[in-house]
Amino acid sequence: MTDQPPALVHLDIAPDAEGVAIATITLDSQHNRNAISRALQRQMMVHLDTANLDDSVRAIVIRAEGPAFCSGADTRLLEDLRDARPDKAYDGLAQLCATFCRFGQLSVPTLAAINGPAVGAGLNLALAADVRIVASNAVRVSGFAKSGLHPGGGHLHLLARTAGIGAAAAAGAFAQAITADRAVATGLAWTAVPASDLLQIAEHSVAHLAADPALARALAATLRRTATDSAAWDRAVEIERARQMWSLSRPGKEG
Repeated sequence: MTDQPPALVHLDIAPDAEGVAIATITLDSQHNRNAISRALQRQMMVHLDTANLDDSVRAIVIRAEGPAFCSGADTRLLEDLRDARPDKAYDGLAQLCATFCRFGQLSVPTLAAINGPAVGAGLNLALAADVRIVASNAVRVSGFAKSGLHPGGGHLHLLARTAGIGAAAAAGAFAQAITADRAVATGLAWTAVPASDLLQIAEHSVAHLAADPALARALAATLRRTATDSAAWDRAVEIERARQMWSLSRPGKEG
């Protein structure tokens, strides 16, 4: 009998008396501040597909245990990509992007409850949600430029589509941290609330969707086809992937 790998991501689906539910996905890799490792990626993809295929699910909330929401890509994963052959690095970056890209394609409305720092790929994960609610003490950081790494996963596109080109430049190129107040002012978050109230307010924000299942999925479909330009995101992912590979492979740049 083999040992089961530790659960780094939890999925909670609890249908009510009428068989409808809100799904909660919880990042729980606190030893590395919920960084996106290969193990977390695999578990996350399974849970996303499980929730998406469950007809009882009307909305999905993503949240995190510990002081951080998601600290970005795991450093060991990045080092492996840095040392890999170009074709392996190219595929590895695609796998990293797949986690938050899949979250952005779900067939139900999604909400990110951001309790703490969301950095790099972790910020991409938050930006892939339809709406974000943040703890008033939470800070989001692009993280790429200061570490000598070009953004990836369509990072600049996600910032720009959510908060405008100015915010994309300030965070993505000029490495400015995004406070909760700044996030709300620019549209990167809908509201900022006390950390102790974050999960309750997030659940309350999606509760009405469970009461009208058909409307919930129709709203998500319309958002995906009109308000969210998936083709533009796909193009941004490909453009950034080449630049990110270049930045990873530069001699003397260890991030």
